[in-house]
Amino acid sequence: MTGTITPVYPILERFDRIAKKYGILRILKKGLEVEDAHFIFLYQYPLASSAQQVKENFEKNEFSVTRQVQYNTENLREEIDMVVFINGIAIATLELKNAWTGQNARVHGIKQYKYKRDIRQPLLNFGRCLVHFTADTDDVFMCTHLKGAKSFFLPFNKGHDNSKGNPPNPFGHRTSYLWEEVFSKVNLSHLIQHFIRFDGKASDALSKRTLFFPRYHQMDVVKKMLADVSEKGIGETYLIQHSAGSGKSNSITWAAYQLIECYPKHEQAKGIKSLEQPLFDSVIVVTDRRLLDKQLRDNISDFSEVKNIIAPAHSSKELQESLEQGKKIIITTIQKFPFIVEGIADLSHKNFAVIIDEAHSSQSGQAASKMNQAMGQQSEEEEDGQDKILKAMQARKMKGNASYFAFTATPKNATLERFGKRQANGSFEPFHLYSMKQAIEEGFILDVLANYTTYKSYYEIEKSIEDNPLFDTMKAQKKLRAYVERDKRTIATKAEIMMEHFISKVFRTKKLKGNAKAMVITQNIESAIRYYLSITRILESKGNPFKILIAFSGDKTVDGIEYTETSINGFAEKDTRKKFEEDEYKMLVVANKYLTGFDQPKLCTMYVDKKLQGVLAVQALSRLNRSADKYGKKTEDLFILDFFNQVDDIKASFDPFYTSTTLSEATDISVLHDLKDMLNEVGVYEWSEVEEFNQLYFDAADAQQLSPIIDLAANRFNNELELEDEQKADFKIKAKQFVKIYGQMASIIPFDVLNWEKLYWFLKFLIPKLIVIDKEDSLIDELLNSVDLSTYGLERTRVNQSISLDESNTELEPQNPNPRGAHDTGEELDPLDEIIRNFNERWFHGWEATPEDQRIKFMQISKHIQQHPDFKDKFAENPDSQNRDLALHKMIDEVLTRQRRQELDLYKLHSKDESFKQAFFDTMKRLIDYGDVG
Repeated sequence: MTGTITPVYPILERFDRIAKKYGILRILKKGLEVEDAHFIFLYQYPLASSAQQVKENFEKNEFSVTRQVQYNTENLREEIDMVVFINGIAIATLELKNAWTGQNARVHGIKQYKYKRDIRQPLLNFGRCLVHFTADTDDVFMCTHLKGAKSFFLPFNKGHDNSKGNPPNPFGHRTSYLWEEVFSKVNLSHLIQHFIRFDGKASDALSKRTLFFPRYHQMDVVKKMLADVSEKGIGETYLIQHSAGSGKSNSITWAAYQLIECYPKHEQAKGIKSLEQPLFDSVIVVTDRRLLDKQLRDNISDFSEVKNIIAPAHSSKELQESLEQGKKIIITTIQKFPFIVEGIADLSHKNFAVIIDEAHSSQSGQAASKMNQAMGQQSEEEEDGQDKILKAMQARKMKGNASYFAFTATPKNATLERFGKRQANGSFEPFHLYSMKQAIEEGFILDVLANYTTYKSYYEIEKSIEDNPLFDTMKAQKKLRAYVERDKRTIATKAEIMMEHFISKVFRTKKLKGNAKAMVITQNIESAIRYYLSITRILESKGNPFKILIAFSGDKTVDGIEYTETSINGFAEKDTRKKFEEDEYKMLVVANKYLTGFDQPKLCTMYVDKKLQGVLAVQALSRLNRSADKYGKKTEDLFILDFFNQVDDIKASFDPFYTSTTLSEATDISVLHDLKDMLNEVGVYEWSEVEEFNQLYFDAADAQQLSPIIDLAANRFNNELELEDEQKADFKIKAKQFVKIYGQMASIIPFDVLNWEKLYWFLKFLIPKLIVIDKEDSLIDELLNSVDLSTYGLERTRVNQSISLDESNTELEPQNPNPRGAHDTGEELDPLDEIIRNFNERWFHGWEATPEDQRIKFMQISKHIQQHPDFKDKFAENPDSQNRDLALHKMIDEVLTRQRRQELDLYKLHSKDESFKQAFFDTMKRLIDYGDVG
């Protein structure tokens, strides 16, 4: 206390008033001003640089526990099992249960707080106590805001075998960590100083704010990162594999703030300046999440006395300026990260902690370097967030002045090798794990694979050319399927099925209290636009019960009309995310945008018409997994209808990331020697050209000086050497493999091979100018103009299936160590007739009739329908499209019932298979309206 002596009553009166207005967290962190006196209620835990007096003051804090606390002034018999105090201020309550007496925390403890504790009493008022626990010998649960029956308790468990719960404890109860670790003096002080926080502004009413108390894995990962950094010093890498639903935003903000104040444990730690100086000059957060910037600022303002310590940086110059201005936390994006890496290397006298939130890159495509742009070159392959980070880091090998902390739910093999911890057996593991399995079991995310329905398309295609050329079977099959699936007639059929399901099963049943939304994932921008137009027509025919949006980048011309996202939606592209939050918009049609990093809790339904595999499948389908208690969102509300992928393929994509992911061994980089030798032998470039290019490039020469060197080699490849098409493909494949492997491994190879580095930069600029023409591809493209789609239908193969994932740990293999090429692909050549026959056998199932028979039957049935007594009044001249469709359905049913003896197979399919029934209806309607069965 400082100031004059103040009577007790004014102190208590002001304490009560401030506690009611701001909560006791403010009093514990900032003390209390009463008249001219300042009262301190918690001496903070000292830093390594703190004065001796600060260390002695901390020891004066009184931490205590009281059992059987009578808290209710209206009923003195009501007691709380245990209350934890700091200097006489209650910070935590506990209700303890014992399974041996037939009670547990999950049921009885939570029920006691909800229904048998008077939340009107000061101790249980929101903000008056920091957290309320209930625990038994196996589990711990917590709640920060008691609301009677609406109180929401979260698990506060360590996890066991990548699942919920706690591991066995050979020395006592499974939950002993609660009192041995969490309630230790040091840890409680850390929680108050560095973790526990209110969201919103101090001026907001306390009842409107949210109190954040870390879940166990959040507290654990930050503490373990800080301890490891303090022990080892600068230059280490950390891979944190935390599932969606783990609360990564909070984990990152807590880590960012505490890394600023991380001190070395001893003088042997790498890269330290002194034991009294923090290890890091600045913490750089790399993210594409727009909300993280604001969240960091808000959090830091709660924790730090110095407010303006955060700044954005999009270049090495801005990085330097921010450092000179004393900014401690610098936020940048994945796209700007290469410039920041350059700045880190240049500022070798400074130390950095780099936190990477790479898994939430919502951008597609590759950010080309300035030199690439100057030379007019484009990258041919898309990269996701992890690829961009690895690429940026290889540009300059780390000089030992940065530590990296990478957060991801879906680590690739290259990411594990770059950031993972190498084990004694040569494998790589994450530094910390919170698995998808644990997140689902604990209820933080929903199981998106619980209700998975797949449709298999079936088609009949006809060849309308006389000759019978040979084609690679697999390649032709893929092209033929893509041709069929993007046809506007097939899209119209699938759109009908989507809308029939969404309107009847989601919209009209008022799922999520009427807030449910859906996403349609399409193959490409053209398909997305066709889907949007088809769905819009269906909605118009039903009186526009709701609106839909589309999302895609750039512009696209379809059927002679140019479209952009802005022109279709009617507002700026940047507003799409915000507009989709509004009630009137229920569906979002996408191609590549919003498949990652898009959190919309109202999403519960997804229609997939796109090949999804690996990390993209997990990230895209996980858009549905966000829990939303205020909408009553549960696992049974989720539904995925997939027209493109099979259950086994989706399972294979999710399995590696369900529990833990490790890498079996490091990549064998000797393949780079082999690739370099093979490339040199072809004669596309002279080594002197590689040397000259690198000399000019790293001297920052103008692009006009570099282009002639690249053009000379490109001309040899494209013309002078007269290489066969297969030789060209072989060279380009090997060049791209060299660039990819070296690009990902350069920053972690423990030695320098200068010629690899030189060849890497030369090939980077040469590859886009190498022209490889696959004659067969162009022939197949011509073929697509010569085939007709005569029949299209859908067969539902899996209905509301729950996909069970493999609970064992997944061990990934390193990148393929063998040189790849265009030779010996083992392609199977078949005549065109055989390819089409096989295609039809594979995809056309159900109705055992030839295409010509089908046409005749369709014509006969359509005539019977048009002869129906209700046809003219209820269909042909009916202006109400909805009643018109209902009438046609009824007439088809009646006609097929009368014809069932002659058409028994057709009748059975129509009556038993909803998808066939819908496809039959669509075809019949088109035939009657337009006179065209196909």
